[in-house]
Amino acid sequence: MTEQYVVGLQDIDETRIAVVGGKGANLGGLSRIEGIRVPDAFCVTTDAFRRIMAQARLDDHLDRLARLDPDDREAIRTLSAEIRRIVEAVAVPTDLAAAITAEVTRLGERGAYAVRSSATAEDLPTASFAGQQDTYLNVIGPEAILRHISRCWASLFTERAVTYRRRNGIDHRTVHMAVVVQRMVTPYASGILFTADPVSGNRKVATVDAGFGLGEALVSGLVNPDVHRVRDGEIVERTIAAKERALYALPAGGTREAAVDAGQREKPALTDAQVVELVRLGRRIEAHFGRPQDIEWCLVDEDDGEGADAGAGFRIVQSRPITTLFPVPETDDQENHLYVSTGHQQMMTDAMKPLGLSMWQLTAMVPMHHAGGRLFVDVIRRLGSPASRAGLLDLIGKGDPLIRDALESVLDRGDFVPSLPDEAPAGPRPGGAPAPIPTDPAVVTELIERSRTSLAALQDGIRSKSGPALFAYLLEAFEEHKRVLGDPLSMQAIMAGMEATWWLNDNLQEWLGEKNAADTLTLSAPDNITSEMGLALLDVADAVRPHPEVVAFLRSVGDTAAVRDAGGSGFLDGMAELPGGTEARAAVESYLDRYGMRCVGEIDITRPRWSERPAALVPVVLDNVRNFGPGAAERRFEQGRQEAYKKEQDVLARLRLLPDGERKADETKRMIDRVRTFVGYREYPKYNIVSRYFVYKQALLREADRLVRAGVLAEREDIYYLTFQEVHQVAISQQVDEELIRRRKDDFRSYEALTPPRVLTSDGEAVTGAYRRDGVPDGALVGLPVSAGTVEGRARVIHDIAEADLEPGDILVTAFTDPSWSPLFVAIAGLVTEAGGLMTHGAVIAREYGLPAVVGVDGATRRIRDGQRIRVHGIDGYVEILD
Repeated sequence: MTEQYVVGLQDIDETRIAVVGGKGANLGGLSRIEGIRVPDAFCVTTDAFRRIMAQARLDDHLDRLARLDPDDREAIRTLSAEIRRIVEAVAVPTDLAAAITAEVTRLGERGAYAVRSSATAEDLPTASFAGQQDTYLNVIGPEAILRHISRCWASLFTERAVTYRRRNGIDHRTVHMAVVVQRMVTPYASGILFTADPVSGNRKVATVDAGFGLGEALVSGLVNPDVHRVRDGEIVERTIAAKERALYALPAGGTREAAVDAGQREKPALTDAQVVELVRLGRRIEAHFGRPQDIEWCLVDEDDGEGADAGAGFRIVQSRPITTLFPVPETDDQENHLYVSTGHQQMMTDAMKPLGLSMWQLTAMVPMHHAGGRLFVDVIRRLGSPASRAGLLDLIGKGDPLIRDALESVLDRGDFVPSLPDEAPAGPRPGGAPAPIPTDPAVVTELIERSRTSLAALQDGIRSKSGPALFAYLLEAFEEHKRVLGDPLSMQAIMAGMEATWWLNDNLQEWLGEKNAADTLTLSAPDNITSEMGLALLDVADAVRPHPEVVAFLRSVGDTAAVRDAGGSGFLDGMAELPGGTEARAAVESYLDRYGMRCVGEIDITRPRWSERPAALVPVVLDNVRNFGPGAAERRFEQGRQEAYKKEQDVLARLRLLPDGERKADETKRMIDRVRTFVGYREYPKYNIVSRYFVYKQALLREADRLVRAGVLAEREDIYYLTFQEVHQVAISQQVDEELIRRRKDDFRSYEALTPPRVLTSDGEAVTGAYRRDGVPDGALVGLPVSAGTVEGRARVIHDIAEADLEPGDILVTAFTDPSWSPLFVAIAGLVTEAGGLMTHGAVIAREYGLPAVVGVDGATRRIRDGQRIRVHGIDGYVEILD
């Protein structure tokens, strides 16, 4: 194959990223759009770069670079600078220099040029690499152009570019550098156009930043731009900045910063007509590329903007996808939709893989939509119907006030949610009459037995199934899954516990001034499978503690890397060979028999379960060995039960002293009995879901192993990047689209970096709610109070339970806590999370263990540093940072 070192813009389109890099390919695409004017350019291809790299002989340097810790900034800075020096020192071969010079001559040797880096991993839908490599403006003459091309090649190894690739999982050797050499235009004004609002994400609102002179001044933050927001062809908001400075091209090459003439500083850089026309051009570019764009533009002084064509002078010099926007669920209609995050309700806001998304969709009780690796429920019809609106807002408000406030803010606009005819309210409403079932523990016993029977039938029936027969069986199992989950008696029991909680909190605050009294009254409630799971790990610690060799062994595998990589049987076998290890192993295996289907992020079936990676529990077991004595589980449960009983007696005695006190005390006693009977069961349906999920997963992985043996799949976990329906088709056809799997893996990496919104509109707007609360100290972080009490201690910001290293009195700060986090709760003094509500799992278990807790604290893991002292106000719902 003949190497091609230079290619003209007219010969480039979006398919040639491997040859001309992302920026070059996008420029080629831009030049093909009718009505879009792009300055003449050519590209020095990646073939030229590879030739230079071969001459530089950097294999050893790149090996060293790949081994560096991405957080070791000094080492990266030193080594990347050394690589850049080597690359810049390589002489451009004569034939390559001649090809570049000939193209410069063709375009005009005496003109000025912009020399722009264009890497193959740049301006992509999943990674923009904006500003990571170098651009040089107003370069004049072939010699200067050649020199700056070398600098662009070297800029592939700037510290920021190296770090960006490492953090995005991109191998340095797989990225190559092309260079765009483009005729400079001398702009009157320039700036950036976002075809979607980069802050809110609204795809219908475009934002135009504009200033005088070269756009580099805006990009670098040298000046404040004029900002215009445009919707449906109208400017809906504008801010005209005082433009003190601007960047201008020098006649001899290079640029200079200069003061803007005093008479121009307050003048808009663009007229209204020009702003609107620019957005129209941007929409054309967006349509061509199929996604919102970040566009760099220049306005040359060809037209005063007031004539027939306000856009005559616009030149587009760059366009890239906006990669920070949260995706919008795809629909088949043009109607408005309003999506509420499932992840915030399930306490799992991480991205999910395609198999996990599709399995949840197939087993959920309501339709689910996915975007950005997350699941959402469309609530617009229930919100638009007056009959169902109040119940929906009440129920959501009890769980997450930020979601309720966001929904109300959309309603208040009056232009997004349609007015629909009344529909029957869906589901019971908070604060209504107690569910019509007796306060009888036998109800819970019966429900648990029903679930166990159904699970046993699933385990028995699935053993012999494989191939297409397995998928047919699973589809039937999903219907049984939904039948068990939607059991009317189960729903009544759950609501009975929740309504009794709300009744107690509302009435005891009114009658006695007690805030969140149910928090204490529900301590050590029976039949709570999640709190039992945390206490049971204390019993495992009791089996480990007497055996020093076992404790030392656990410490040897207790570092994060070993925990992440440790397998199942090897880890347990190694422990069993030690004195006391057989007893310790038996305790771990007994725990895994009951709880091994759980893990962090357990609603995603693709996440490794504790049974698959038992070493993930090692740090928690070691914390329990260090922080507790023998018999701690039984003592802790009994202590909670006694506190709840004392609180009950205190409340009832005080009520009897009030007017009509006997009636109030009798009603309260009935509600206390009711909440203690049913509140623990709230956790069981999730346990049953996860138990069934583990059975599904094991069967699907057995099928994946067969596909690997047949040579259909490269590795078993490739099925995680296919939906359930796609895996079914692979089992039938014995063929797989490897490119689809590769693309899905890239997508998933990009989704991991996104923060999912609580509420998302079909316009792409991420709607942010707020807490409407007075009396919070200045500087405090506001959240939702879910478990009473006030505690002060050291904040431990933890993102994975495998990183746990807790001391008595520590306060856990994390993004979310699903049931798998409950083993940590026995060792902490308080809880702060970014997601959660009054009845989510973390809140239920915090109350069960008597931990002061505040959830729904926006940005808690960023705003609180690990090791800081904080004070958690679990009654009033805020967190103070003390140092």
